[in-house]
Amino acid sequence: MELRQLQYFVAVAEEANFTRAAARLHLAQPGVSAQVRQLERELGQPLLDRSGRSVTLTEVGAAVLPYARAALAAVEGVRETVAEFTGLLRGQVTLGLVSGADAVREAEAVSLLADFHDAHPQVDIALTEDCSERMLAALQCGELDLALLGTADEEPPPGLAFQIVVDQPLVAAVAPDDPLLADADGGRIPLTALRGLPLISLPRGTGSRAALERVCADAGFRPRIAFEAAAPKLLAGLAARGLGVAVVPAGAAAGAGGLRTLEFRGARPRGRIALAWRADGPAGPAARALLERLRGALGTAPRPGDRTAAET
Repeated sequence: MELRQLQYFVAVAEEANFTRAAARLHLAQPGVSAQVRQLERELGQPLLDRSGRSVTLTEVGAAVLPYARAALAAVEGVRETVAEFTGLLRGQVTLGLVSGADAVREAEAVSLLADFHDAHPQVDIALTEDCSERMLAALQCGELDLALLGTADEEPPPGLAFQIVVDQPLVAAVAPDDPLLADADGGRIPLTALRGLPLISLPRGTGSRAALERVCADAGFRPRIAFEAAAPKLLAGLAARGLGVAVVPAGAAAGAGGLRTLEFRGARPRGRIALAWRADGPAGPAARALLERLRGALGTAPRPGDRTAAET
């Protein structure tokens, strides 16, 4: 068994296609196919089912895949450790960014990544954009090193660590002639005022959507989602056209032409963005170095009720 065979097997499993795996590896497809078949012969079991339109894992292949990934990660860890001792940081870091992340924080992260790459040109950074639910799962299984994701919770799920970098209340953003404004008392409405109304929200799988659905369930109703999109500014624009009530982080509604914002009384859902990583820390020195830089630069968002220095 050779490491390259494991590498080819992992690539085919992840791409579900030999041609795409070969392109990813910058190799000819017949060579990739031949090496994977050789691996299967050595193990005495088929790892891949080639009978369908896409390549899928057999039961044995699904059981082997985590070990193949671990073997490749261990070899890369050896290389990175040697490089670390020689003072040259190298390797690859996989970073996830949630669709619809806070624009300011996202811009900061991009700037930090550029600075990090300038300081460590031998480190490759792979960026992926996805919903928060899938990125949490990817962090837990080791497919991602770090992620900037939305969360409805202040505390992370088991096995992960969080640093909350954005924590804003969700507000109802409406057009100036929206009937909901007549029900407002001091710029606030009860959450139950949203019952049955067409709502405009971030997609399912984002932290803000999860927070909205949770508080609505606690209030005894399901939100009626009329429009959803990944960009909070787009949601605010739809609300400004009178197409519904946008439930978005307060910062996303600021500056949208003509919008009026209403806070919620009682249960107040919040939109949070967290920097997340595995609780035992990223596997490689490059990922650990990037995590340290991101944690220091992005800071921690104050929690509701925290007093600022000016108030003490």
